[in-house]
Amino acid sequence: MAQRWIDAAFLRGGTSKGLFFREGDLPPASPERDALFLRALGSPDPFGRQLDGMGGGLSSLSKIVVVRASDRPGVDLEYTFGQAAIREPVMDYSGNCGNLSAAVVPFALGAGLIALDDGARTVAVHNTNTDKSIRVRLAVEDGAAATEGPLAIPGVAGTGAPIELEYLEPGGARTGALLPAGDVRTALRHDGREYAASLVDAATPMVLVEARELGVTGMESPDELDADTGLQSLLDGLRRAGAVAMGLADRPEEAPLAVPKIAVVAGPRAARTIDGAELPADAADVVLRVISMGQTHRAIPGTAALAVAVAARLPGSVVAEAAGAGGDVRIATPSGVVTARAVVALRPGGPHAVSASLLRTARPLMRGQVAVPDV
Repeated sequence: MAQRWIDAAFLRGGTSKGLFFREGDLPPASPERDALFLRALGSPDPFGRQLDGMGGGLSSLSKIVVVRASDRPGVDLEYTFGQAAIREPVMDYSGNCGNLSAAVVPFALGAGLIALDDGARTVAVHNTNTDKSIRVRLAVEDGAAATEGPLAIPGVAGTGAPIELEYLEPGGARTGALLPAGDVRTALRHDGREYAASLVDAATPMVLVEARELGVTGMESPDELDADTGLQSLLDGLRRAGAVAMGLADRPEEAPLAVPKIAVVAGPRAARTIDGAELPADAADVVLRVISMGQTHRAIPGTAALAVAVAARLPGSVVAEAAGAGGDVRIATPSGVVTARAVVALRPGGPHAVSASLLRTARPLMRGQVAVPDV
């Protein structure tokens, strides 16, 4: 079978990796383009490993980003994020990826989509999935994004140059409302029982549920949570009920795969990270375990961290009750502590998310061409 070769780059952004493409190198958005992405990543794979593609068998490693120079006033770049299901032939564009957002400008510099002078630079980026804008602040060296620096990201070995992502007006990224269910607390029903949750849409829609509501501590490892099939069924049921309550689906079975994400929330306590390090209770304000595409994330999706930072500023929310309301929130994840910041204004019509930000690192890993069987 003939191979089709398409210009691409492979980059890490935060705790994710993905294939990046220039818009002009691809066919128009269509089932043909989706099939190309799935073959490039190695989906669907009934073995769950994506060995016949560039994916890595985890939701955080099965992603694509399409970037183009923007003709929007005041915007430098636009990008579309795609999440590939691993075992199913599905490309999901219902959300954004906060981690790979950090790699958009580094890719664009290497791909010749923009040129920047050396030094500290700010780039205006627009995400088409959510129709939201991001200010990306980074250092440029010899015309490329700096990669060497002091910032350590939980879940990533070593350190790198900091890249600040400031999401502007992040509320209502998919639903049009910061609190799409109308309040900071909502009762979700599953199998005849009600569970208290906070449904927050900031950078990404999130269903936030207290660990004690689910009969867990919140300190369980990703492997432990993934092995608990009863809990995973409950979490998926609540996630789908949350999708209906947020207006993302008319029926639970119609909920998108990528959003909303659901998180198990607990107050701070001592724990052990997946690399064996001890995490004292006073190192974080809140503990989170996020389920993404049916798998427990090994760290935290970047957009989920932003949503949690906003939720911490909403009195009465599940996060605020666990962490206490504040500007910065230190989130204990299975890989360590991630800090995110949010600015929320309390207006007569309700709370308004002004901005949310976090620091990530990114590094190009490969550029060249990806092979796709020509079918």
